[in-house]
Amino acid sequence: MCRSVFPKGMDSVRRTYTIMRGRHIDKRVPSKDFLSALDKAETAVRLPTGTGKENGNPSWKRSLPHVLVASLTSLLFGYHLGVVNETLESISIDLGFSGNTIAEGLVVSTCLGGAFIGSLFSGLVADGVGRRRAFQLSALPMIVGASVSASTESLEGMLLGRFLVGIGMGIGPSVTALYVTEVSPAYVRGTYGSSTQIATCIGLLGSLFAGIPAKDNLGWWRICFWISTVPAAMLAVFMELCVESPQWLFKRGRAAEAEAVFEKLLGGSYVKASMAELMKSDRGDDADSAKLSELLFGRSFRVVFIGSTLFALQQLSGINAVFYFSSTVFKKAGVPSASANICVGVCNLLGSTVAVVLMDKLGRKVLLIGSFAGMAVSLGLQAIAYTSLSSPFGTLFLSVGGMLLFVLSFATGAGPVPSLLLSEICPGRLRATALAVCLAVHWVINFFVGLLFLRMLEQLGSVLLNAIFGFFCVVAVIFVQKNVVETKGKSLQEIEISLLSSTQ
Repeated sequence: MCRSVFPKGMDSVRRTYTIMRGRHIDKRVPSKDFLSALDKAETAVRLPTGTGKENGNPSWKRSLPHVLVASLTSLLFGYHLGVVNETLESISIDLGFSGNTIAEGLVVSTCLGGAFIGSLFSGLVADGVGRRRAFQLSALPMIVGASVSASTESLEGMLLGRFLVGIGMGIGPSVTALYVTEVSPAYVRGTYGSSTQIATCIGLLGSLFAGIPAKDNLGWWRICFWISTVPAAMLAVFMELCVESPQWLFKRGRAAEAEAVFEKLLGGSYVKASMAELMKSDRGDDADSAKLSELLFGRSFRVVFIGSTLFALQQLSGINAVFYFSSTVFKKAGVPSASANICVGVCNLLGSTVAVVLMDKLGRKVLLIGSFAGMAVSLGLQAIAYTSLSSPFGTLFLSVGGMLLFVLSFATGAGPVPSLLLSEICPGRLRATALAVCLAVHWVINFFVGLLFLRMLEQLGSVLLNAIFGFFCVVAVIFVQKNVVETKGKSLQEIEISLLSSTQ
């Protein structure tokens, strides 16, 4: 006899859930009586949504270990973003393409091209084999690719290794956003989502520290690539100890396992409410009908439009050009690149820490607006630094200070919020596919920024280039104000139901 998760008197709900416990999902659209019963179930056993006024909040300690393991993907993401920053010069000398800005750009952008390919398939992988196996699959090309780059003797080998690493990087971020969103209690979901950005910062800072000896030791860059294989292997191993996403299990008809996972993540007293929420958000949707056409032309188009635009504006702000080429920029300003890059990493980490503290207090929308506004101001300062209005000391102060303020502003909102927000507002059955589409947009723009930044800096100059990046930040502020909805403290099912009802 199956244990019901619904109050007495709700026979229609209990029968449907019992069928699902038997791993068979009835695809028929529920009757009005069934939907009414689900509404009553939500009232009877309400899932805490951050206010803690009904039954209190579940312990955040239960889900934290799973989030920490998933954050290894973000650490790897940050490490591979910055690993070529300090080492690019020695790599180019060692492999024989020193002075070739296109080849140097390819070392950066080939990784991003691989990430684009990986992101295209991330939704299929996450929905096909589950979130846990997707993490492990993303770790494999990062281990192989880093090993190829570390041992190569040619530019072609370096590009192959970077491409393989990129594939893993393309799969990882979307799966991390999915997993953290789906295993986190609503009242700390923003905090946990921001914590992955801290992991990215730690990875980036680690790569900058690891690359410092590369200036004096020509072959040190190989060690930097070997280092990255350690956390990738840890991700593959430790993910075996983590739970699967309860939303994915439920969508696959494995409701009994989803219930067991909820008990591990939230505690036994929250299982009933969590399962009732999943039943209500499902509402007869066909779990296997998530199609690209529905994202592009259906009622979920607005969600994809918001996510894709946010990611596009994030990259058009020029943030990753800072992470890839800050050494080159600082060198032109006459600033020692090693110490300046460490300051960039510290500002990134500091801003991400602020985001963790404020994400579930101020909300996603406020942080996004403040972040893009701060980035626009800092880019304006950098543009002024390279005009005749600035003295030599002013140029140094405004260029370096402006760049550090730019990174700090980015980390407080524009960095951590888009992936978290998108994973929150996407309908459950479309979440993985929608993230894959939006992150594909992210990686395409990231690719061209990485490929063309040095050439644009030579052709356009710092003033015009910073002005262009600043313009996109202003556009982002306007876009967020008009289009982004607030999601703090709401359960995923509440967000989904409210958004779908508003588009009908």
